[in-house]
Amino acid sequence: MFQGNIIEKCKNNDRKAQVQLYNNYCNGMFHVAYRFLKSVEDAEDAMQEAFVKAFKKLHQYNSEVPFGAWLKRIVINHCLDQLKYDKNKIESIEDQLYEPVEVENEEFSEAWLLEVKESIMEAIERLSEKYRIVVLLFLVEGYDHKEISEILGITETASRTKLLRGKRKLQEYLKVYSNGVTK
Repeated sequence: MFQGNIIEKCKNNDRKAQVQLYNNYCNGMFHVAYRFLKSVEDAEDAMQEAFVKAFKKLHQYNSEVPFGAWLKRIVINHCLDQLKYDKNKIESIEDQLYEPVEVENEEFSEAWLLEVKESIMEAIERLSEKYRIVVLLFLVEGYDHKEISEILGITETASRTKLLRGKRKLQEYLKVYSNGVTK
């Protein structure tokens, strides 16, 4: 197994293997950090610090879970710690009014889909921190409620409740993009 070989070399402080492992995962982990911290500089710092933690704790990694999932959890935990201890980094996003998107035909253009995706991410950013983090972990990162409860130190019920309330807020924020077609 190629990746397993690299990880074993990293455990033995092989610098070339560490650089290779870093290069394989740095872009993906940057995007994970950016979704939480909303700043390029903060995301880069968080990613770097998470890699340092990962290399220090690499002896704790076992191959029962994919390395990328293990590393992603370190990155997310580091981002959550940064959000907890540095409230200045959390930027409140002012309520914005959006014009409904008019689609001329039934087919959705790539530009329109990109705009919708951006609108969804903007709406997620508008959520209060208690909802935003659970929504990001569940909808974007793909964690289940058990994993979210472990990461955040809350009950699974609290995770479900925060997700439900966060999704309701998202629906309110995104209502304008439904172009008048609501159920």
